[in-house]
Amino acid sequence: MTAEVADNVLSTLRPDGSRRWLRPRLSHGRHLTARRIVAYFLMGLFLALPFLHVNNKPAVLLDIVHRRFTLFGYTFLPTDTILLAFTMLFIFVSIFLFTALFGRLWCGWACPQTVYMEFLYRPLERLFEGTARRGGPPVRDRAWGKVAYFFAAFLVTAIPAHTFLAYFVGVDALSHWMRQSPVEHPTAFLVMAATVSLMMFDFYWFREQMCLIACPYGRFQSVLLDQWSRIVSYDKRRGEPRGKLHRSVTLPLAEGGSAAGDCIDCHMCVATCPTGIDIRDGLQMECINCTQCIDACDAVMTRINKPRGLIRYSSQAAVQGDKPAKFRPRLVFYPVILLILAIAWLLIFSNKGTADITLLRNYGNPFTRLETGRIASPIRLKITNRSDVESRYVFDLPQMPDATIDLPDTAITVPANESRTVAFEVELPPEAFHMGVYDGTLHITNNRDFSRELTVRLLGPFSSGEEPGHDRN
Repeated sequence: MTAEVADNVLSTLRPDGSRRWLRPRLSHGRHLTARRIVAYFLMGLFLALPFLHVNNKPAVLLDIVHRRFTLFGYTFLPTDTILLAFTMLFIFVSIFLFTALFGRLWCGWACPQTVYMEFLYRPLERLFEGTARRGGPPVRDRAWGKVAYFFAAFLVTAIPAHTFLAYFVGVDALSHWMRQSPVEHPTAFLVMAATVSLMMFDFYWFREQMCLIACPYGRFQSVLLDQWSRIVSYDKRRGEPRGKLHRSVTLPLAEGGSAAGDCIDCHMCVATCPTGIDIRDGLQMECINCTQCIDACDAVMTRINKPRGLIRYSSQAAVQGDKPAKFRPRLVFYPVILLILAIAWLLIFSNKGTADITLLRNYGNPFTRLETGRIASPIRLKITNRSDVESRYVFDLPQMPDATIDLPDTAITVPANESRTVAFEVELPPEAFHMGVYDGTLHITNNRDFSRELTVRLLGPFSSGEEPGHDRN
């Protein structure tokens, strides 16, 4: 490790508290080419998703204001809390399994922070610093280049920031706002301004510190990884002891002239690391598995006629020469948990009808005695129409022949993907109640394909000879 890196508190923080700005050298190789393809594909997907439609709906629309969340043709409503809970659990356990298998591969290959930082902002910065395609410190101090880079970064930031907003308001609303003055939609404009400002702060100034300081994923890996998780690893058995390459010999030499390992201590792996660490120090929280050190080391090994792979994707156990583990408990437990969550999610999802009926608590008196002597007991229902067309819901009391519903037409119309609350009274004769309670069945149907029976408990007077103190349950 270089003296500068070794003496730092963090890779981006010097002992005197000043910021160490990282300008990593760009190392070309097969991993960088693959990462570039993945990164630009993900950027294109992110920009395209709000414009794509599935079943005449946006592919992704997270309408927080109206509490409707559309994902690939299906609209989830606030009543789908249990599905959301299972989805979040599934994502978390999937992260555990993925990390146990592949380490922080997500961070280096697919995380938006890495994708945009390494394949959009750093290339733009290198262009104005005169270090395009090679990276490293600027060729000279260009004041105009810094100003130009700032405005270029600002313009570039506006595109993903507006796209990000489209995921929450839709493309049509965003397009309408963009053609209007900010005075006509101040809230949306402030949200947009805040989004652009935060992205500029992150990618222009905070940069790799998001991974080192803010993101908790690196700190979790100590419990998510095991000795056989695939990570970017330095093979100490092959590389140590390190030695300088001498032109007069074909092998590196350690101090004193003895034969050394394959590592020639060129520090290329340190110079190319976007988080400023030395991979030769072993597994570190700051390593994001970006593989730049692999490409850099492979290039050096090729030049000195050594086999590539001194730094490679491997596991801590493998580089130490341990035998492969026959059984890794977490690789059994995590898939089993994922399978259970997936089955539960599918069962709940498949049983979702075209409407949700929720029985709500009543306000006021539990019942009213009418002039006719009958008892009027109130019912409040919330009806959520989950379909894409307006539906008319009809109420009936098939098992309550003496009961009548006090509604003009015993029905309520609910627009598509909307909810309505209806309150009405059921009239019964006093003798229908036992211990002040009548359990009946309310049948609810719509004009298309929905039918449901709901058990309702109606409250009324005690019959003669009954004692009010008895338990109604």
